[in-house]
Amino acid sequence: MSTKSASKAAPHVSPLAPASIPDVPGIEGVRIATAQAGIKYAGRTDLLVMVFDEPVAVAGVLTTSKCASAPVEVCRQNLSGGRARALIVNSGNANAFTGKNGRESTRATAEATAAAVGCKPDEVFLASTGVIGEPLDAKKFTHLLGGLVKEASAERWRDAADAIMTTDTYPKLLTRTASIDGVEVRINGIAKGAGMIAPDMATMLSFLATDAPISSAALQAMLKEAVAPSFNSTTIDGDTSTSDTLLFFATGRAEARGCPAISDGSDPRLSDFRSALCDLCLQLARQVARDGEGARKEIVVTVEGAQSDASAKRIAMSIANSPLVKTAVAGEDANWGRVVMAVGKAGEPADRDRLAISFGEVRVAFEGERDPDYAEAAASAVMKRDTIEIKVDIGLADGCWTVYTCDLTKDYVAINGDYRS
Repeated sequence: MSTKSASKAAPHVSPLAPASIPDVPGIEGVRIATAQAGIKYAGRTDLLVMVFDEPVAVAGVLTTSKCASAPVEVCRQNLSGGRARALIVNSGNANAFTGKNGRESTRATAEATAAAVGCKPDEVFLASTGVIGEPLDAKKFTHLLGGLVKEASAERWRDAADAIMTTDTYPKLLTRTASIDGVEVRINGIAKGAGMIAPDMATMLSFLATDAPISSAALQAMLKEAVAPSFNSTTIDGDTSTSDTLLFFATGRAEARGCPAISDGSDPRLSDFRSALCDLCLQLARQVARDGEGARKEIVVTVEGAQSDASAKRIAMSIANSPLVKTAVAGEDANWGRVVMAVGKAGEPADRDRLAISFGEVRVAFEGERDPDYAEAAASAVMKRDTIEIKVDIGLADGCWTVYTCDLTKDYVAINGDYRS
């Protein structure tokens, strides 16, 4: 985000922000520190250090972009080891499309972190977010790492969420508890993202941690399952980032309280944990959609009756990514014709004369034409809500999917029109 954008957007908080930011307690085995390194702006927290005093299990999902950032490449390499000792995240500069400089910056950061923590560089995970194409000078922050590692503490999850924000208007963090074989464990998570959001992996940036003793293979299996209906079903503008990174760390400290160590993601004892993980990912993803750049309304698109779940998702994404649908919602116009258009262009099996479309509880179209009981006043009342639910029944089979997005306003253009200036 540019200095000009920052000065305009800083006082603004999305009208869709939660009423309060939750108090997230620490995870045993995780310590957090942040700093103002001046990576892009003076006086702004822009560096996150997450330290694990013992090796922890790690899993992750990363962008499928063919122009992935240098930190993504590091994470991709290091995930094969399945162990982590530290996470370093900077905001203000994505370290993407930075060539040899980008690779050198990640190498220097990993080596400096390893020296501060007392581990190997391949146990250090990196992420960066911000402007693409600008060289990242690691010397701006590597000298801070030793002090940050020493001062890191367990309770600073809110600070962590603040440090990774770019055009976000509020920090995104959540916590959940779950039972594994009668022992309570915790999952914490943070996320950032407000623009360039159409995850195809992963998400913008998101980092999760648990005290459960779960192997990296089991974490990976559950994470892949949780991402599909949450982060990978979220879109703000249809643009997949070069930097999408979602990492999940398990410290295993709950084993000392009697929690069994689990190595198989399909273990039935993980049922409650899996549900808590899926809910946490979904709610973080929805917060990202609700904080879309310039957003005033959340849009929840549900497609049912499709040929398959995959077909339903592609149709739902076609609707959610349509600028015409999104601007209609911004203008509080129940324009189902734009939804019909988006269904038709999706390239998926559909029959015009079987379609049914609803805005909220108001069915506006049925069997290829305007619903016979349609009332403009009822539809208009629905469109004034903060969350607009669009439901489409394709009428062919039982495939269904839900996608989360937001409206498209003039502020989105203003924010992105001067992003680098």
